[in-house]
Formats: sequence, structure tokens, C-alpha cells
Amino acid sequence: MSESNVRNLVIIGSGPAGLTAAIYAARANLKPLLIEGFSAGGLIPGGQLMFTTDVENYPGFPEKITGQELMQRFRDQAAHQGTEIVTADVTKVELTGHPFKVWVEDTLYLAKAVVIATGARANYLGLDSEDKLKNKGVSACAVCDGALFRGQDVVVVGGGDTAMEEATYLSGLCSSVTLVHRRDEFRASKAMIQRVVENPKIKILYSHVVEEVLDVKADMVTGVRVKSTKTGDSHLVPAAAMFVAIGHTPMTDLFVGQLDTHPNGYLKTVPGSTRTNIPGVFAAGDVQDWNYRQAVTAAGTGCMAALDAERWLAQQGGH
Repeated sequence: MSESNVRNLVIIGSGPAGLTAAIYAARANLKPLLIEGFSAGGLIPGGQLMFTTDVENYPGFPEKITGQELMQRFRDQAAHQGTEIVTADVTKVELTGHPFKVWVEDTLYLAKAVVIATGARANYLGLDSEDKLKNKGVSACAVCDGALFRGQDVVVVGGGDTAMEEATYLSGLCSSVTLVHRRDEFRASKAMIQRVVENPKIKILYSHVVEEVLDVKADMVTGVRVKSTKTGDSHLVPAAAMFVAIGHTPMTDLFVGQLDTHPNGYLKTVPGSTRTNIPGVFAAGDVQDWNYRQAVTAAGTGCMAALDAERWLAQQGGH
């Protein structure tokens, strides 16, 4: 492949971060190539919002919008601005030399700059009933979906800081929150634990695990069956929703050993930018953000990545 076939910018991933990067890059005449994925790590083109029903907190949509429709609008806008889109999974990258190499099965793409927006997938319990009721009362994001269950009883599963934050957040919206944790004590920080323990709207079930989410036949969550890990006894906790807060897994397997990561596996970026440890490689969205994990913040970092890439390319002698 000759130098004339080297792309200015290849974007890997197609959630809010990747598609926003594509919109900005296309408007800057970078002629970006976006590889949107197919089924990498359980995610599909469009990212986690494709598994979400109603989105009520994305600016500009007062009447709410489905996650699928929102991401289709992102995609249509990116294509309209001139982004070339490939629907397939990246199978290998080589970022140690220049131009960068990106393989999509047997096809090799060369790039002057790369934006990584592969996202992170929520960890779930692995129950069949849980899977069937996702987006029907089972969620991994209280900030995204909590308002849908205002004034109702809900369950949160987990024992770390995220679970504490979700339970506390939901206690401000819901009638009651039952926090289910498999161990005798929490892994969260002392301040977070104290806040939860002292909250009268949060009931804690230590040493319990979720056996089943009801009711698949009703196609909605009506309760959660939990079992004591000590006695083996089971009982039903009535609830309109179950929020799973046992962490996320960043989609970084392609980049291990090439890009610096935090101890939790997320890609490291220079604070205040999307730059990674390799000049010309940028990271945006949930693959580098375990703190906010919102569509609007992902879109914001996608914009930053495109601007960072455009400025870096200009410094290298233009595009």
C-alpha cells in the first residue's frame, strides 16, 4: 500500500465518542475512516446506547428519544459530513511505527492518526432472566435510567464505590433502595459506606446474591429473588428495577502492550486532552473514562479527539 493510500485519520469505534469525532474530523476535511465494529466484545455499532430504550437526558430532546434512534442520527450526520464507514471489527493494530496499521480481518488500513473510541461494556451477573429483562427494568446506569422509576422500589447489586453512588443517587428518586452485596462488608471507601449506611431509604442485604429477576413472562421487572450465602434461604424483594453496579470492562484488548493503561485497564490520556502515550493516537469516550460514562461526556471527548488529531496532523506538516 503506497503513501497515497494512507488515511489522515482512522477512528475505531462508533458510540457517541467515535461518531462525534467523525463529524468534527469530516468537517475539518480530514476525510476520516470510521470502523464502527460489528460485535466486538458483545458491543455492536453505536455502543451501549443501542441497548437503551428511552434516553431522556441527552440535550436537545425534551420529548426523549430511543438510544437506537439517537445513535442513528449521530451516524447519519457523520456520513452526511463525509465520513467513510466500515461495518466490521478491528482484529489487530500496530501503533509502534508510523504510519499506524489497522487490520479489519484481512484488510489493512494505514493511518497518520488514530482515534480510539471502543468504549466499555457493563458487567452483568450472567443470569438468563437478567439478560431477558435488560432495558425492561434491568440497567447498569442509575443516572441514565433512574428517573424512569421515580417513586418506586428498586434494587442495586454491588459493593464498591459505584454501587454506593448508584444507591445514594437512586435514594433521591425512588421510594426505597435495597442494596444487595455478596460479602459481609463493602469494598467501597469509608465515606461512601457511611453515607449509604446512614441513609434511611437504603436497606442493605449483606451476604446475599441474586438468583432470579422477575418477571420474564410479564416482560418487566416486578421483583428480585435473592439467596443468603450463609443460610441458603431465598426470598423475594419486590422492585420495579434492578441496577447492576459491579463495574465495567474497557474494550482495550487490541491495545494492551502498546498504549499505557490505568491499573483498572482504562486507557491513559494526558489530563485535559485525549492524547495517549503515543503521539498521533488519541482516546475518547468510555474507553478512557470510568468516572462519568455518559453519552454527552463521551461526545464531548470525541470532539476533543478530533480537534487534537487535526492540530497534531497540522503540526506534522498538514493533511
